Amino acid sequence: MSQLDPTAAGMSPAEPLWLRLRESAARLGKLLVSVFCTLLGLAALTFFIGRLLPIDPVVSVLGDNASQEAYQKMYHLLGLDKPLWEQFLMYLKNVAMLDFGNALTTGNPVTTDIARVFPATLELATLAALIATCLGIPAGVLSAMYRNTWFDHCIRFIGLLGHSAPNFWLGLMGLVLFYAGLGWIGGPGRIDFMYEFDVQKVTGFYLIDTALTGNWEAFRNVFSHLILPASILGLSGLSYISRMTRSFMIEQLGQEYVITARVKGLSWARSVWIHAFRNVAVQVVTVVALSYAFLLEGAVLTETVFAWPGFGRYLTNAMLAGDMNAVVGCSLLIGVIFVALNLICDLLYRIFDPRTRQEQS
Repeated sequence: MSQLDPTAAGMSPAEPLWLRLRESAARLGKLLVSVFCTLLGLAALTFFIGRLLPIDPVVSVLGDNASQEAYQKMYHLLGLDKPLWEQFLMYLKNVAMLDFGNALTTGNPVTTDIARVFPATLELATLAALIATCLGIPAGVLSAMYRNTWFDHCIRFIGLLGHSAPNFWLGLMGLVLFYAGLGWIGGPGRIDFMYEFDVQKVTGFYLIDTALTGNWEAFRNVFSHLILPASILGLSGLSYISRMTRSFMIEQLGQEYVITARVKGLSWARSVWIHAFRNVAVQVVTVVALSYAFLLEGAVLTETVFAWPGFGRYLTNAMLAGDMNAVVGCSLLIGVIFVALNLICDLLYRIFDPRTRQEQS
């Protein structure tokens, strides 16, 4: 009997396929349960924190001078007279329908406000992430290649500065120097008022919208406003990416395969970039993805300093005004972003790292 005959081991030809499908379905089921539990826990956390804060939602809606009758009516309308578990179930139902109520600061639905301000933050964080990635990865690799040299010390000092210096201080100093002093960049805000009504909003990203419509004068104005806050925000991401890349590369450069490549006559640069960096590429991608999530979250202070009309500034104003509907909606969005990026990182690991596939097979 042929060794390639699947009946030789007493199994049908279709059985391995069914086994693989069943294992894939089981892994997918575990993943969905994990995501569901994570989001449920996040929703519960935001709900109970909102109830524990010393903020009366009725007073936030009606003000301090509301009559007792109006207070009781709004108290009943908001469902605060119901048991806590029933309030939580109503809250979960509304969240599932993407209904976070109306924002007290604007009077608009929270989802409408988030859809309006989030593109500005996404544009800022994306440019910051590009700056951090394009500079951080080469800096980390070169720092590992020339370990304990003046170049390595400079990169580590820049990383320490980006990690330690507060963004609001760097932002203020940057505005004083480059805007008020040298006049090289645009000031606070996303665009000058004279150009604001010339931008045809297609995607919500001003750089893309002005480029698509060929409005290059407005494009330059938008870029002049964007480059400084993006650079300051990207500095923290650059320090994290360069530091982690350096650590990964130092570990790989001590492995035997790099030494063997050097003995065989391969140049130092090719040994590092082709062999060593390829083995840490998936880890670096994970670091970049998580850094991007932190940049989205960490844009709060940067947007406040630069009067950037984005998600972070909206969240700050909502917190100062005690607008719990907006705070809860923004908190859930941040949590969903982190969960999504973690799932993407896990998927990338399984696609590009054969060791993970072997462990799960």
